[in-house]
Amino acid sequence: MAIKITSDSTCDLSQALVEEYDIGIVPLIVMKNDEPFRDGTEITPADIFAYTEETGRLCSTSAVSEYEYVEYFRPLSEAHDAVIHIDISSEFSSCYQNACAAAKRFGNVYVVDSRNLSSGQGHVVIEAAQLARQGLPPEEICARLNEFTGRVEASFLLDRLDYMVKGGRCSSVAALGANLLRLKPCIEVIDGKMRVVKKYRGAYDRCIQAYVTERILNRTDLRRDRMFITHAAAEPDTLAVARQAVAETGRFEHVYETNAGCTVSCHCGPHTLGVLFIRTE
Repeated sequence: MAIKITSDSTCDLSQALVEEYDIGIVPLIVMKNDEPFRDGTEITPADIFAYTEETGRLCSTSAVSEYEYVEYFRPLSEAHDAVIHIDISSEFSSCYQNACAAAKRFGNVYVVDSRNLSSGQGHVVIEAAQLARQGLPPEEICARLNEFTGRVEASFLLDRLDYMVKGGRCSSVAALGANLLRLKPCIEVIDGKMRVVKKYRGAYDRCIQAYVTERILNRTDLRRDRMFITHAAAEPDTLAVARQAVAETGRFEHVYETNAGCTVSCHCGPHTLGVLFIRTE
């Protein structure tokens, strides 16, 4: 069967991976100064960071509408036996609900809730593409993906909290205390929602080394075929620390480095870095 795999721009896959797996990407809308821009094509994380530094205001993201999904799915459904679309977690956005409503207009469009974001969602997208290449029918692919989503581990370490404060996700008092104590929060996606699971203390690069090592050292329950290091404009030295920690403790066949897109950048701010991988069960 000719099955087209698509996702939203929130999946944070590199252009090389998008081309390798022939993934269709639907851009979310980023609002900057009350003007809409298409994620990844008309606005980048660098634009977001520059705007926030200059104005002190945040950008925001807007879900893809049902109408936009209908217009996107229509030509794909006509050209393929099936379309499987993977969305950002329904806990973070109404994209999933809107895509499901649009899919009802077609007999061959399937929508999967990734229960994740960023390259955690990207893992689900690549898994879907690999299953489609095996020739599995869309119903079986979707069933396997719904089981697979619970085995993706996605987490990020934040370097600064001002973006979380501006976005109302962290109080200024808590942020002040964290800054004074040099605390770096680790946020993890659990059951489709983001939670603070640990706070590291000290210089950011040292915290990154501890964070990466603790996430993967001595784990016997990990798939080793691929993992992501995803970051929002991390400093080169910080990236080098993360690479080294993964190399020393991970033994992954493929380690992909990807840039966090506008969604993560809007909410978490610059220098945020995460490692995202898959459990075997």
